[in-house]
Amino acid sequence: MKLEINNLSRHFGKLRAVDDISFSLGDGEVVGFVGPNGAGKTTTLRIVATLDEATAGDVLLDGISLLDYPEHARRQIGYMPDALPEHADMTAHEYVDFFGRAFGFRGAALHEAVAEVESFTGIESFRDQTLKKLSKGMKQRVSLARALVHRPSLLVMDEPANGLDPRARIELRELVQALAESGKAILISSHILAELGEMCSSVVIIEKGRLMGSGTVATLANDTQDRQQLLVRALVPAAELLRALLETPGVTEAFQRNETCVATVAAGNEALAAILGSLVARGLPVVEFRPEQIGLEQVFMRVTRGEIA
Repeated sequence: MKLEINNLSRHFGKLRAVDDISFSLGDGEVVGFVGPNGAGKTTTLRIVATLDEATAGDVLLDGISLLDYPEHARRQIGYMPDALPEHADMTAHEYVDFFGRAFGFRGAALHEAVAEVESFTGIESFRDQTLKKLSKGMKQRVSLARALVHRPSLLVMDEPANGLDPRARIELRELVQALAESGKAILISSHILAELGEMCSSVVIIEKGRLMGSGTVATLANDTQDRQQLLVRALVPAAELLRALLETPGVTEAFQRNETCVATVAAGNEALAAILGSLVARGLPVVEFRPEQIGLEQVFMRVTRGEIA
């Protein structure tokens, strides 16, 4: 399965909620969809889920336009909205069963499909409770079961971790990883960037409806920085190492962090090699020397400008 979003736009009058964005994903990929409030994330996800229409551009699923053939797409897409509707008189099992029937499952096939997703999402223990009595975490599990009951190849998740406690977020992350390992393509938006960075094979960052960057976190980090932080440890007192770093060409600043020193240097392997060579030439027994990894939160702050539509 391959999803392609090509020059997609969605306008509401003069407001360009989505403004000419393009990206793609395929089987087993988890793509994080990131942006500030009002950036156009939910609008884009609703278009992919065939719940909204684009003003321009197209969305292709295995080369077939979702905009022209939405019924074809709905069989292959599972959509998990940011909130589960609270039907006061419907149990979790009845809710999932209803959507299984809506997708044409009957008899033994229906029972098998519902039992499969109830087991996978862990809702068996509260399947007979009404939706209004469930906790936020339980509701998210029911919502995920509903999105998976027809066995889609693409899962679209809008803020699935919103409002979850730490344990529920960890459990959600494990479910997403298991789905990716089974071959499903997953497009997921979230404000919890640290966790999203751990789950995703790549990210797409938008702001004010426009694409600001896409790729792996490592690639985006390299593309958006001209300086990097270097972690250094040696078999000498940290104060001595710090003094040596501050005297080394190419180090703009440095500070001590417990027994390790952190130095700000130019980006790139050539700068790292030169600094390591200088330290070794001074006779310092370096035992740890590595650039500090930049996470999704830092990349997001560098790529975006703090604008809203």
